[in-house]
Amino acid sequence: MGLFLCLLSTSVFAQSNLLNAKKPEDIGKKTAAQDSLDNDTPLPYGYVGDRDILFSKKVWERIDLNQRINFPLYFPVEDLTPDRRPLYNVLMEAVKGGTISEVFGDSYFNTKLTVKDIEAKLQSVRISDEGINMMNEDLVAYQSGAKVLPEQYTIKTTIDADAITAYDIVGVWYFDKRQGELKYRILGISPLAPDVNVLAQDNVTEEQKAELNGLFWIYYPSARDVLHKASAFNEKNSAIPINFDHLLNARRFSATITKEENVYGDRDIQDYLKDQSQMQLLEAERVKEKIRNFEQDMWNY
Repeated sequence: MGLFLCLLSTSVFAQSNLLNAKKPEDIGKKTAAQDSLDNDTPLPYGYVGDRDILFSKKVWERIDLNQRINFPLYFPVEDLTPDRRPLYNVLMEAVKGGTISEVFGDSYFNTKLTVKDIEAKLQSVRISDEGINMMNEDLVAYQSGAKVLPEQYTIKTTIDADAITAYDIVGVWYFDKRQGELKYRILGISPLAPDVNVLAQDNVTEEQKAELNGLFWIYYPSARDVLHKASAFNEKNSAIPINFDHLLNARRFSATITKEENVYGDRDIQDYLKDQSQMQLLEAERVKEKIRNFEQDMWNY
């Protein structure tokens, strides 16, 4: 009976008032019963003392959004409902709204960025050829401000969710000797996209689109509350969505290690295995196995 009530309460929460709504605008609005059953805060991380860490390794990984398992982080590219939004839109809305303030320009969280700094990376404004010809006819007037170029001759390009093709994450694998297990904790996440100035060009090649730039780095622990309230699509059961915080902490994604902390200034794998894609993948697997083998070796007698 207790199990039945547990499953019933979970399904009621997952429907988001879909079956009880009398009007379309009531869909997604939680009832008082749902609010009483819902836990609106993410599961807090437990305290880990430095003396409890027997082994740790910081690694950087790349989540390719072209892989099917990673689709919940990408689709839908447009906001369909409050329960169906891409991860990028969730992050950007929180950053612009000030809910997420710990935004940096690097994965070591040294250079803090403002909203203006971020928007400069996301937007490009250029003048069309017709506008350039118009300005050349009376350049002095336009430079002095006597004439203003009509907006129809300016082309604005903005990086939206559909331009995000990957995410970089940085985290720490550590062995907790108190609990006797290997654990992982995300430290930061960064959306990747082609340079906005490249996208603004008329003829953009696939090779140019493949060159990705990190837009910004978000310190992950500061974003957990926002990600906990945003749901990702559950392909196996749409009645029970999963929030982004659970998805990322449970590592329900596929990622490839791009570098590990090392004596060479944390150099990337591609820096010492240039133009060797297969060898880079093998090196990433070697790093993964090295971390995994440490836990396995703990239980050899």
